[in-house]
Amino acid sequence: MLNNIKEWLKNNVDEERYYHLLGSEIAAKELAERFGVDANRAALAALVHDCAKSLPYEELIKIINENNIVVSEMEIKSRKPLHAPVSSFLAQSKFGIQDQEILDSIRYHTIGRVNMSLFEKVVFLADKIEINTRDKEFRKRIYNVLDATNNIDEALLICYEITIKSLLDRRFFIDPETIKVWNDFIVNIYK
Repeated sequence: MLNNIKEWLKNNVDEERYYHLLGSEIAAKELAERFGVDANRAALAALVHDCAKSLPYEELIKIINENNIVVSEMEIKSRKPLHAPVSSFLAQSKFGIQDQEILDSIRYHTIGRVNMSLFEKVVFLADKIEINTRDKEFRKRIYNVLDATNNIDEALLICYEITIKSLLDRRFFIDPETIKVWNDFIVNIYK
């Protein structure tokens, strides 16, 4: 199954995205082992989390509409996170993945959601810190936090902080769900 998925990815995403997916697979396995979740399932989720990333916006909308995929109005307005629900759909329809936790981790790997499972957090973070395409200084900062606290929520809070600052600096739209997740982490980490 993995070989077929990798072959499909190699033919359907651009080269940099393919290397990102391979790096995410490795990072997810490492994080899963560190935090005690199923490493093979996490690696599979991370491997396919961006399988729809190379599709044009019009194709994403077409797939969403034809398959009644639930997306928020905010996701449609901001466009960038639309590949996540479509990737989850393709994981199920193209690759036969039926594991709901894997599908949810793919679905929520961009914006996240309040009360993410530990499994979802592992896949989310793996996407942000994989070694093939992500910034080395950012990765170092995340690993420093993980090594000091072993708290994945602290690491995720840094991801959200950097994302929100970047969106503000560029005067980009911020999905309200991102703010909800940020606030939830703040409340739970500093209670």
